[in-house]
Amino acid sequence: MGNQIEITEKRPLLDDNGNLANAGYAKKLNWEYDRGQIKAKKARIKEWEYYSISNGEYSLGITIADIGYAGTLTVSVVDYITPAQFSATAVRLFSMGKLNMPADLDNGEINFKKGKIWASIKIENGVRHLTGEYPNADDRGTLLSWDITLGETPKEYMAIATPFEKDKHFYLNAKVNCMRVEGGFKLNDMYCRFEKHNSLAVLDWGRGVWPYKNIWYWASLSTALDDGRLFGFNFGYGFGDTENATENMLLIDGKAHKINSNVTFTIGGDVDGKPRFIEPWTIQDEEGRVELCFTPIIDKYAPFDIKFLQMKGHQVFGWYDGKCILDDGTEIKIDHKIGFAEKVVTKW
Repeated sequence: MGNQIEITEKRPLLDDNGNLANAGYAKKLNWEYDRGQIKAKKARIKEWEYYSISNGEYSLGITIADIGYAGTLTVSVVDYITPAQFSATAVRLFSMGKLNMPADLDNGEINFKKGKIWASIKIENGVRHLTGEYPNADDRGTLLSWDITLGETPKEYMAIATPFEKDKHFYLNAKVNCMRVEGGFKLNDMYCRFEKHNSLAVLDWGRGVWPYKNIWYWASLSTALDDGRLFGFNFGYGFGDTENATENMLLIDGKAHKINSNVTFTIGGDVDGKPRFIEPWTIQDEEGRVELCFTPIIDKYAPFDIKFLQMKGHQVFGWYDGKCILDDGTEIKIDHKIGFAEKVVTKW
């Protein structure tokens, strides 16, 4: 691994040729993204916002994405108690930027509509209002609706600009952990309430130009420790050239702590190239700062496949136990906290 390059002030994202000008990581989004400066074909541009919102009993996932060939809305509900889950995706072909995904993390508006299915995300000064309705979301006539507000963006979070080997290809990403939540969602007559004292969200904000075939691993936790402090982590790998930076970071009470070594996932039962995702995982770094056991509750496997577009991902929700070490050597003990980890393969 090369040097971890931290970008500490606003810089251009791309050079005049449409290649990444400033690869590295940051503790907030310190790159100026402008879709109009991208030199690749419109069909190759990928832009999305994914929200995972949990109160420890239920998790709601909402993704709005413009992936060139299509604009998509994906919703999912995970019930940790039963356990049970479902996902649904609405597709509008050949969006090519028509969703007008914001260039600014903290301001803008996104709207998706297909028939009676609709979703809106309105963002002002870092406060996010998510609303929408998805009829027949579980293919059994269930109406899923939501009205949720996420509090201001934390002062520090994980951000990274990653190059690919292919010319004019890059990835700009922010993962914002431990966002406070108010509101809820309805499944027909069942209402799940999210409240500030028991609910947190993570945002995955992505913009870039990706190769057609990809694979990635991602692990995320947003939780309240037993002493009340908010703690989260973001670990990921598998795509792009991470010579200048990785996305491995710990976050506590709004402050980011960088993990400088690689973090790897060992998925349960993966001894013959066929991992059994519901068996326990281990997640570790190379310097002894991350030692985690991940015990799955449920594997949310909802493959999306329309031939030329494929996303086959195992997003596994479960319990984290273990420890993480902050920059100053402080040990954070993690005792049975719910998060998720995933392995995703795409053709897009």
